[in-house]
Amino acid sequence: MAIKAVIFDLDGTLLDTLEDLWASTNAALTQYGFPARTLEEVRAFVGNGVKNLMLRALEISEPQECPQFEEILAAFKAHYAVHSNDRTKAYPGVQELLLQLKRAGIGMAIVSNKLDAAVRQLSEIYFSEYIAVAIGENEAAGIRKKPAPDTVFAALKQLNVSRDEAVYVGDSEVDVATAKNSGLPCISVTWGFRSRECLAASGAMRFCDTPGEVWEALEL
Repeated sequence: MAIKAVIFDLDGTLLDTLEDLWASTNAALTQYGFPARTLEEVRAFVGNGVKNLMLRALEISEPQECPQFEEILAAFKAHYAVHSNDRTKAYPGVQELLLQLKRAGIGMAIVSNKLDAAVRQLSEIYFSEYIAVAIGENEAAGIRKKPAPDTVFAALKQLNVSRDEAVYVGDSEVDVATAKNSGLPCISVTWGFRSRECLAASGAMRFCDTPGEVWEALEL
């Protein structure tokens, strides 16, 4: 297969955003009198968008179960908008991988369940030299979040490549399902927010422990 594009997840794949997500989660929870959650708890909560993150943090299934839910969610969004890059950093080797892909003429995109504004902001800060397409959560515009294929298809359209010419790279069970639903082969990275065991249980078949291994797995 001739690879022309790589579609990346963001959180846990390209950027270690966990501590900032944790801080914003606890800022919102404690503002409304709810107990703070541990870093490892928030690690398990992330991946399905901020609404689901806060539902899990509050230990509820539906927003109606907490009368203050929309206010708490808004508090998270407001805090994260200011603090999304306090402790966030690119994983070691990521910048080198992106440079290799750019030199090889490979198109790149980010698709994430993170808020669209934050995705675009962080992509611009860290990856503006390499990645031109960055798409975040925007269900209000009718674009379903992952694991639906909508964001992947939008990225492929902007890159002007077909599904047969692209590979998906992510760190979670949501990413495994997204790749499957999009018809793309998936590379699962083990340095992110989920363990190899969790990824394998979700159906992951190909694993990479470092960004350098991703380059090798693409067989360019």
